[in-house]
Amino acid sequence: MGAQWPILLGLEALEKPPFRLDLENYTSHKERCFLPSSRKSEVDEDLRMPLSRSVSVSSLSSLPLGGDEGLPVEDLLLFEVAWEVTNKVGGIYTVIQTKAKVTVDKWGENYFMMGPYYEHNFKTQVEVCEVPNRAVKTAVDSLNTSGCQVHFGRWLIEGSPYVILFDIGAAAWNLDRWKGEFWDACGIGLPFHDREANDSLIFGSMVAWFFKELTEQLQDQPNVIAHFHEWQAGAGLTLCRSRKVPMATIFTTHATLLGRYLCAGNVDFYNNLDKFDIDKEAGERQIYHRYCLERAAVHGSHVFTTVSHITAVEADHMLHRKPDVVTPNGLNVKKFSAMHEFQNLHSTNKAKIHEFVRGHFYGHLDFNLEKTLYFFIAGRYEFSNKGADIFLESLSRLNYLLRVHKSDVTVVVFFIMPAKTNNFNVETLKGQAVRKQLWDTVYSVKEKFGKRLYESLLKGEIPDMNKILDRDDFTIMKRAIYATQRHTFPPVTTHNMLDDSTDPILSNIRRIGLFNTRADRVKVLFHPEFLSSTSPLLPMDYEEFVRGCHLGVFPSYYEPWGYTPGECTVMGIPSVTTNLSGFGCFIEEHVSDPAAYGIYIVDRRFRSADESCNQLTQIMYAFCQQTRRQRIIQRNRTERLSDLLDWRYLGQFYTHARRLALSRSFPDKFKVDQAALPHTEGFRYPRPSSVPPSPSVSLHSTPHHSDEEEENEEPYDEEEEAERDRQNIKAPFSLGEVPAGKKKPRGEYGN
Repeated sequence: MGAQWPILLGLEALEKPPFRLDLENYTSHKERCFLPSSRKSEVDEDLRMPLSRSVSVSSLSSLPLGGDEGLPVEDLLLFEVAWEVTNKVGGIYTVIQTKAKVTVDKWGENYFMMGPYYEHNFKTQVEVCEVPNRAVKTAVDSLNTSGCQVHFGRWLIEGSPYVILFDIGAAAWNLDRWKGEFWDACGIGLPFHDREANDSLIFGSMVAWFFKELTEQLQDQPNVIAHFHEWQAGAGLTLCRSRKVPMATIFTTHATLLGRYLCAGNVDFYNNLDKFDIDKEAGERQIYHRYCLERAAVHGSHVFTTVSHITAVEADHMLHRKPDVVTPNGLNVKKFSAMHEFQNLHSTNKAKIHEFVRGHFYGHLDFNLEKTLYFFIAGRYEFSNKGADIFLESLSRLNYLLRVHKSDVTVVVFFIMPAKTNNFNVETLKGQAVRKQLWDTVYSVKEKFGKRLYESLLKGEIPDMNKILDRDDFTIMKRAIYATQRHTFPPVTTHNMLDDSTDPILSNIRRIGLFNTRADRVKVLFHPEFLSSTSPLLPMDYEEFVRGCHLGVFPSYYEPWGYTPGECTVMGIPSVTTNLSGFGCFIEEHVSDPAAYGIYIVDRRFRSADESCNQLTQIMYAFCQQTRRQRIIQRNRTERLSDLLDWRYLGQFYTHARRLALSRSFPDKFKVDQAALPHTEGFRYPRPSSVPPSPSVSLHSTPHHSDEEEENEEPYDEEEEAERDRQNIKAPFSLGEVPAGKKKPRGEYGN
């Protein structure tokens, strides 16, 4: 790998506007050393960009909002290209899957998704059907007759979008030729040993081939918009642009490739964005060629977008282009929101978690489950990036506070992060077996008791309670009690870990001494595999588990968006996030008092790690002090924010990106007059009307709430408060018309 940028070679032929790759003005950190002093000052000024939102990034308060009605959808074809179409790998799968219905509702049969073909995924998720569009069918047939294998069908998710899947293995015989063509086009070479990069080139080459065949058939009517997600799809965009395929292109990075690698190395990433030698860092991590693929796509696209403002700042430094639009990630709220039943769902699923806890902590179940709170953290096992390090340290401090103040609240914390295991922990399985055996014993004794009581009452006699249970019954019950005794602490993990001695979570649990002793008010459980309703330990899927918990804690250091707190929000479960996550920044911008709505934001950007730990500890301690009634009210408020995360709203940002891409690729046919854009005020959810203006009420001075305090609290009407909030919200447009005589169903549950 050379020190120069091969990515720049061969791309000069692309038209300058809107293609922004500027060889003359590009200055790497290495090249700065050889610049004259006057030029150095200009470069330094660019590199000292503060960690605030870039003025070029559209936000809620400045984006022209409106539906796809402004676009002639019937005269356009929209394609979304991503590695995770029908192929679940990470969060991008959730983005594409949940957004499908909103997009299909607007674009109908003019919307197609494109991804790699995997036989198992295709057979289980895709329904084969005929290609409805003649030009698309011709392009698919052309690739199939040329030795490639392209599959078409409907993806069986909500919205049932059309999918075009390319078989990478069947086209691998073209790899060497396509590598040469890619080098000739943009000067990027791929090593033979990086299979993922080679697969992305095969995929990209077939995608570019498809678009060339398609546009030749269409002859500029209708026009094509292609939206590429992440670097794996970037090769297709770069090839389309180098071959001058007439279509509008959008590229979205959900997290910069180098940023993820740097943060995984425990560097002070955000405070040193302007100090990294990008070429050197990528080369040392042997991802220089991948970085070139990503950067070529970024600079080759007509419109560059990213998912959050914090990632926009990162992209400006790592990829040297400011995003044109920020496209926040949304959710299909209808799937998660159970209208008035979400409080009942919380109670039902909490009872399932109670059963698991009874078995896991048998012999040490000396705490009241009615006063037990369930916290959890979930996601990829990235110990530092996901904030598991400061979470564990904060739990240690929380345990100390609860013990010092003699609190009767117990906190059970679940770590749901997949790691390498070889089987279930025997002690954990035994706990569930003991619980089940005890239940069977109780049931049999209850049957005998009921039968004898029934017979006595039939005779008109009041039963003698000393005779209604015989000696055998007492013997059975005593044996059951002895069976629940244990001489070891309840295990901190549910599985046998392959790297027990070096596992980061287990190592830190040993360091802080949270071993689930009787004295501990914080109990820890590491569940190193994703949840499943078929599990013999905790038979719940993820959504059920989240609904049964009280608080999700996600103190991430590197989180370009962060779906986990968003999922908690639409299910009415309070959560903790940070101002270094895209979700946290989004909520800070659009909610006046996030904590009042059950979204707590830890400052990891401008505070030290120790200060962030203290802040997180205080948040969790204050949450432990809430009464049951306060938690119910807070869940109502949390669920009320779900509209803010609905794709019906956030999809408007994608609409703007498409409109902008069309205006740049076909300026004669599509125009975006910035001066004529309608002014929008945006909105911020106000502080709930029942919350006093002073923040002191959220941090009580006493460690325990008495029943008298709960009885003396002011009356609360959820429907009335929700209506006041709706009147105070300055919404730039309506999320949906409400029929006359009907109220909106959001947030009307009163408990």
